[in-house]
Amino acid sequence: MGKPTGFMEYQREVSEDISPVERVKNFREFHRHLPKERQQLQGARCMECGVPFCQSGMNICGMTSGCPLHNLVPEWNDLVYIGNWEQAYGRLVKTNNFPEFTSRVCPALCEAACTCGLNGEAVATRENEYAIIENAYAEGYAAPRPPRVRTGKKVAVVGSGPSGLAVADQLNRRGHSVTVFERSDRPGGLLMYGIPNMKLEKHIVERKIKIMEAEGVTFLTGVDVGRDKKAEKLLKEFDRVVLACGASNPRDINAPGRDAKGIYFAVDFLKANTKSLLDSDFKDGNFVNTKGKNVVIIGGGDTGNDCVGTSIRHGCRSVTQIEMMPKAPDKRAENNPWPEWPKICKTDYGQEEAIALFGHDPRIYESTVKEFVKDKSGNLKAVKIVKLSWEKDPKSGRMNMKEVPGSEQILPAEIVLIAAGFLGSQKYVTDDFKVELNPRTNVQTAPGQYETSVKNVFTAGDMHRGQSLVVWAIREGREAARAVDESLMGYTNLMVQ
Repeated sequence: MGKPTGFMEYQREVSEDISPVERVKNFREFHRHLPKERQQLQGARCMECGVPFCQSGMNICGMTSGCPLHNLVPEWNDLVYIGNWEQAYGRLVKTNNFPEFTSRVCPALCEAACTCGLNGEAVATRENEYAIIENAYAEGYAAPRPPRVRTGKKVAVVGSGPSGLAVADQLNRRGHSVTVFERSDRPGGLLMYGIPNMKLEKHIVERKIKIMEAEGVTFLTGVDVGRDKKAEKLLKEFDRVVLACGASNPRDINAPGRDAKGIYFAVDFLKANTKSLLDSDFKDGNFVNTKGKNVVIIGGGDTGNDCVGTSIRHGCRSVTQIEMMPKAPDKRAENNPWPEWPKICKTDYGQEEAIALFGHDPRIYESTVKEFVKDKSGNLKAVKIVKLSWEKDPKSGRMNMKEVPGSEQILPAEIVLIAAGFLGSQKYVTDDFKVELNPRTNVQTAPGQYETSVKNVFTAGDMHRGQSLVVWAIREGREAARAVDESLMGYTNLMVQ
């Protein structure tokens, strides 16, 4: 510990955000990060606790506490403080393949479990992570390092999201020859097309892809495995196959009027938006333009918030976000103590922008859509919502949602974006590989394992565990890579943590 009293001497300081009114004028990242000298003082606030919950990644009451990657947080916080940036980078990438992604899009499970947060403000660990990785690129520490020896083994990775990239990165480091198949026109999966540019600029993804290519990973885009390239052929050409295709089936809303024109899944809306931005700076018109429209977003999570921010940037007339759950408390409840994940109300960047532009929080809680209202031409013109109440079933004891009679409300809406989550893997892929599925349509494996019911076929990420965080996808990718390596070589020296 470089500064035993640092947490008392220095206040938490993080990057300053560009004001909502200004940042909505473009799709750029909007954080003004601290200069290196001030960032180092943030490293001094880390106490290097005897029990560092920040890196535990343990499950407490069904929620993750601390980093699932078991990042060596106290170590590289201390190295940041003393100014040893190169060694800090070495400790950071020992457990995390992609800190340039997690330092931007991770909800910072490490900070939620920080001991400093028990009686004050948590250490600014995510911003320290950002400073380490960006300094590494600037100083050349993050340059390509191809493996010195090749094993002669070939592995196909299907899907180039965070789990697929982690699998590929780990196995390539081991010396195996890795080919990544991606059905989209650019690699990156949800990092490229599922997360909007203002949260993760795409040149950051492309920068890492180029590093991986220089290290020997092959990326084949525009190849839809299961359709363009069949499983039988892939298994003949490669020693092992890893399915990392994500949980790609969006949950639908079945209500009268669902066939109205103007209703889109959030994932399609966000993908088209980013692709048009990258292809032509929106000049091609191949996106859903919300300019001058009343937008209703169904879903209160991160994806719904991304839809809020994207709609505002296109100049929507109004935006409303429908959430089935009650509003979370503004402060921790007594039954939600540290180091559990804090179940508190989070106002994210999109909601902040809506408040700044429209004067109110866009979220309506404990409500659901009862009907999509169409005009004579079949175009969406409004959404009828109804309030919900939670009641306990006297027989099962389960809490059920029931409509509140007479609580219907009509919201004007020319565009609806469904951001209600995902249901599992895509059937044409799992059918082609003939892998077993669990009841949630995720690929089935033995508990804690990654090999599927089909020999030499492995799985990782959301396709395996269901919709989750980027940091969990990376963890799954690292563990799956270790399993693949052991099956190929009879042993493995790949680290998971």
